[in-house]
Amino acid sequence: MINNQKIVVVLPAYNAEKTLEKTFNEIPFDIVDEVILVDDHSTDRTTDFARKLGIKNILRHKQNKGYGANQKSCYNAALELNADIVIMLHPDYQYTPKLIHSMAFLIANDVYKVVLGSRILGNGALNGGMPLYKYVANRWLTLFQNILMNQKLAEYHTGYRAFSKSILQKINFDKNSDDFIFDNQLLAQICMMNYEIAEITCPTKYFEEASSINFSRSVKYGIGVIEVSIRYFLHRNFKVKSLIFLND
Repeated sequence: MINNQKIVVVLPAYNAEKTLEKTFNEIPFDIVDEVILVDDHSTDRTTDFARKLGIKNILRHKQNKGYGANQKSCYNAALELNADIVIMLHPDYQYTPKLIHSMAFLIANDVYKVVLGSRILGNGALNGGMPLYKYVANRWLTLFQNILMNQKLAEYHTGYRAFSKSILQKINFDKNSDDFIFDNQLLAQICMMNYEIAEITCPTKYFEEASSINFSRSVKYGIGVIEVSIRYFLHRNFKVKSLIFLND
């Protein structure tokens, strides 16, 4: 805990048996109270490895539901455990757990409600092996989103995120997609509610075992990002209602 606030790390997992132990062993349990792993019906032994590591809170989907659906399960489970701060960490060891301290303290001290670990601040992305086409797409999409959403984020596409409980309770994230675009929709919802988002520099690692969507899925995701940004712009400026921005 920090300032009597319960910290829960959620691990949205899919075929993570080769990297789960490295990730888990770097989680700072001096402040982290609970770990939740949601296995999106992996075809490897992710769940078995999680049990061997001593993770107590394990959920396994009966079928593969998608990355967004995995996060929904993660956040709902964290709220059921009465988490005050929820940190999403990918168990593929692409993001270092060593930043959990910094992210958690910003929220625990009520400086920000949301903190992102950004690969784009500094030179972490390219130095860590991010493919050039993904880097260029990331920069272009982020520019497009910042213009339409009137924000100044370095990137919207990181999977390393920390939230206060109040954010997850106020936003109906269950309305969002079960696919990868969930990430983008959630940030758009947070911006729509006028919360300021903090970013810290995050080194990243790209290697064979690290999760990464292929080119065709990346294109689909990019189109989805553009759609979310346009819907945000129309909802905020022209009252063209979009379901994900309605909390009733």
